[in-house]
Amino acid sequence: MDTTCSKYDVFLSFRGETRKGITDHLYWTLKDKKFNVFLDEDELPRGDAIEEKLKQAIKGSRLAAIVFSKGYGRSRWCLEEVVEIMECRRRQGLLVFPIFYDVDPSDVRHQTGSFAKAFQIHEQKFKEKEVQKWRNALNAAAKLSGEHFNNG
Repeated sequence: MDTTCSKYDVFLSFRGETRKGITDHLYWTLKDKKFNVFLDEDELPRGDAIEEKLKQAIKGSRLAAIVFSKGYGRSRWCLEEVVEIMECRRRQGLLVFPIFYDVDPSDVRHQTGSFAKAFQIHEQKFKEKEVQKWRNALNAAAKLSGEHFNNG
């Protein structure tokens, strides 16, 4: 991957439930170390076409850190981010670092536990092809080497 044209060092993908905890901690730790970090609330102007801005931010990053949490699978937005992240990994060599926060990596990989409940709902609301795309991206991301944290 050509890092000379990267706008961001790190793209953070997370569910809002982790924003005031592990995500903020990770963000400020990286900022203190002088990394340029994309965090959606800092970088997305109100009213902009958010989906395209997020895709451009992912494409313009050197690394994507995905903070998987119990609620991550409920968010269509998060699932679309994972698809784009894994696609950029395949196309341009984006580095991907999964962080499993209060969720077992196998729950993400196989969509069990809280992810099973989320996908039962998704299967009723969305086309099978779209849901399968999300499943494939989660499975691929959860197979990567990362970190596992329990808050308990």
